[in-house]
Amino acid sequence: MFKSLSGLAGLSGMMQQAQQVGEQMKTMQEELRNARVKGSAGGGLIEAICTGHGELVSVTIDPKLITDGDKDLIEELIPQAVREAQAKGKELHQEMMQSVTSGFNVPGLDQALSQFGQ
Repeated sequence: MFKSLSGLAGLSGMMQQAQQVGEQMKTMQEELRNARVKGSAGGGLIEAICTGHGELVSVTIDPKLITDGDKDLIEELIPQAVREAQAKGKELHQEMMQSVTSGFNVPGLDQALSQFGQ
């Protein structure tokens, strides 16, 4: 009988941990939605801003590029800046995931949660 009570206490503890992780995940997702990361290309001539989820928010083009009329260079630099910003967003996401799951000893939890929100 005591073994079954011990098992229930363990299960209850795991359920509480899961609930805490769920709440922290919701908070983290909101923080990622509001976070802004910057990527740049061409020595800062093009800057891209993305959310922590990697969604593009804005692109800034240095006026020198526009007045020089270097359309090909602009078209080349924009994707580079966006990729850099998205990579920084992904890095931020991974760091936040690690902070949410640290201290929880549930096998496979880190791997399963790394898929969340991507």
